[in-house]
Amino acid sequence: MATASILVIEDDPYISDLIGLYLRREGFRFAVAHDGEDGIEQFAAQPPDLVILDLMLPRCDGWSVCRRIRAVRDTPIIILTGKGESYDKLKGFELGADDYLVKPFDPKELMARIKAVMRRTKPGFAREPVRLPDLVIDLDRYVVQCGENEMTLPPKEMELLHALASMPNRVLTREQLIDRVWGFDFEGDPRTVDVHIKRIREKIGTTPHYRIETIRGVGYKFEVSGA
Repeated sequence: MATASILVIEDDPYISDLIGLYLRREGFRFAVAHDGEDGIEQFAAQPPDLVILDLMLPRCDGWSVCRRIRAVRDTPIIILTGKGESYDKLKGFELGADDYLVKPFDPKELMARIKAVMRRTKPGFAREPVRLPDLVIDLDRYVVQCGENEMTLPPKEMELLHALASMPNRVLTREQLIDRVWGFDFEGDPRTVDVHIKRIREKIGTTPHYRIETIRGVGYKFEVSGA
């Protein structure tokens, strides 16, 4: 995936920290501004690829920030606010916002919306498939090609396989895999990773070029010969 930079303009430290955790996990570069004027200054100093914008901000409200950004650039803007009335949403879109999400929100939904907006507005953002001998993993299309055979895996299996194969010959703990695939708020059994790995192995098999190796008591490694 092409690395993207995101400016979070949000005055609530808890919310900005939460967004930061998820952005970091997804591999985004980001900066945080806690009021509207600081957001405008940071935007001018180093224009990001996307802005996450609260509306109820000190010093300069989100409406004004959106207008000032739109006056100089067409940078994608996702409004994230507690103002959920139809009038506010319509006003946000009329000012040029690309998406509008109401608090309280699911951080995973926000990440999905960021990726969707980036794919629409930044052609270079599309995730490059992981290409290995006898194996291609295309996470955008949710397709795996093993040799001449093409198959579609369920989303969690696909994301787990991609997480492992994108870092060949590196050991990833169950906790790291859970954070990358299920998110920080996962409260289930960590052994669910083992169940998904078993299913993935059954579907993609093993070749002389690659295999998913179990590292006892730790996690898993996608072993690739010659990598």
